[in-house]
Amino acid sequence: MLDHVFISVSDIDRSIAFYEAALAPLGIFHAVDYDGRQGPPGHPDLKGFGANGRVFFWLRESVVEGRAAHVGFVAEGKAQVNAAHAAAIAAGAIEIHPPGPQLHYDPRYYAAQVRDPDGYSLEFVYKEWQH
Repeated sequence: MLDHVFISVSDIDRSIAFYEAALAPLGIFHAVDYDGRQGPPGHPDLKGFGANGRVFFWLRESVVEGRAAHVGFVAEGKAQVNAAHAAAIAAGAIEIHPPGPQLHYDPRYYAAQVRDPDGYSLEFVYKEWQH
């Protein structure tokens, strides 16, 4: 199980606004800012997002290699997938695939996929058998 993921973004303020909008339907919120000066030399400033008392998704302003990462976020049902997809599109995401069953994986795998402003692939996922 993963504890956390960092991604580099080109415009931290734009990315914070995007992720605040896109992740809110999943109950994931901008939870904490970390001042890199508190860490070892060279540690970046971080903007953390999380839910249920855990911060697990972090943004750092740096060089972007947008197509180098794909991040899947857990949804609690099809309605959350649909809402996160709609929120991401409204916040400026580019659609990769609309919400629907991902039959190439499993008929119970329901998801939508978008690209964030830096080109990262984001997936909002509901796997019926895991809930």
